[in-house]
Amino acid sequence: MPAFIPESEANGGMVEVFAVASGKGGTGKTTSTMALGMALASEHDVTVIDADTGMANMLFHAGLADADTTLHDVLAGEAAVEAAVYERFGMSVVPCGTSLSGFQQAEPDRLRTVVATLAAETDVILLDSPAALGSRSAVLPIVLADRIVVVLQPTIPSLSDGLKVQEYATTYGTGVAGVLFNRVTEDEAIDRIATKTEQYFEGETLATVPESDAVRDARRAGEPLLAHAPESAPAAAYRKAAARLAVRDRPVDPVADRFRSAVIPDHS
Repeated sequence: MPAFIPESEANGGMVEVFAVASGKGGTGKTTSTMALGMALASEHDVTVIDADTGMANMLFHAGLADADTTLHDVLAGEAAVEAAVYERFGMSVVPCGTSLSGFQQAEPDRLRTVVATLAAETDVILLDSPAALGSRSAVLPIVLADRIVVVLQPTIPSLSDGLKVQEYATTYGTGVAGVLFNRVTEDEAIDRIATKTEQYFEGETLATVPESDAVRDARRAGEPLLAHAPESAPAAAYRKAAARLAVRDRPVDPVADRFRSAVIPDHS
């Protein structure tokens, strides 16, 4: 298990951690995490972590399908954090493996160490969070985050699941940075829906991202959307969302202690 960096090095660190969450699958969390990461990387040092240890996808989006070491190895205590960090597309990317055995051997509590270690070396951390909230490993990224970005589709089930994510976040003292409507089609009355949504969610609507073949093409190419189709409408929407996030450049307590002391829930 990798060691925490010394407190003398951690003191005075500045980092904000966002959990990108949805409460249901299929909303495009990983696409959103990578796109927001690339957009924020134009002004900040950014690290993206695939914390969805049971349904990992980031390695396919980042062209890391053949990565030798992943977050699974780190969480199993078999590799140092640094071994699972890859520099891609202007960001530091920590992919997670996809094997069932890797998931079974991973110890979720070690995610605190991963975040604490990487926090001292970056400005922004984005955690691609599990869709379901039925286990402590799924809730932990939300507990560790300063704020969440809730990825929604303009449907009643998606909005309902998103509100559950917000409830978990506020219960554990995590703020809401905003909501991001994704995979929006032209026939959806998104302006009306977004206005209504803001009555129930604490954060503003960061952007509405249209459904597009560019997103699927980017994944097939093993590239983030902003690298594969930077001039596309979805890419422009993600850049707008990132600009509205207003990353808080603020001093924190010793970075390692901040995450090491995070309370891990026994159940969802």
